[in-house]
Amino acid sequence: MALPTDATSSWTQGLGLPSRVFDDAGSTDYELYEEDEEFVLAVEMPGFDRDEITLAWDDGMLNIAAEHVDENRGRKRTYHRRFRFPKDVDDEAIDATYTNGILEVTLPLEEEGTTHGKTIPIEG
Repeated sequence: MALPTDATSSWTQGLGLPSRVFDDAGSTDYELYEEDEEFVLAVEMPGFDRDEITLAWDDGMLNIAAEHVDENRGRKRTYHRRFRFPKDVDDEAIDATYTNGILEVTLPLEEEGTTHGKTIPIEG
């Protein structure tokens, strides 16, 4: 007998578990690209209020966390994701907006920014 895997299944309700645990692991709820000397990150976060979302920058890593409590239904939704950037970002100029369930973060590159990491050859 297979257990249900969708987030609305009765066996997951009321457990206080993050809803992302039961989502498709291959799904993409964000878009990240580089243009005009900055990274742009757009994250789909419907159902959260702006004041429920926390952004933090720490040594090349952007942390996004959110928590929404629906007291009428006795449910809690959480979201947490980390993004590491391969180039130096001007952390004083990071900007974020949240409109219609989309969090958009712009991360300007430093003028003398260096690229982190290395290229890995693919064999085959």
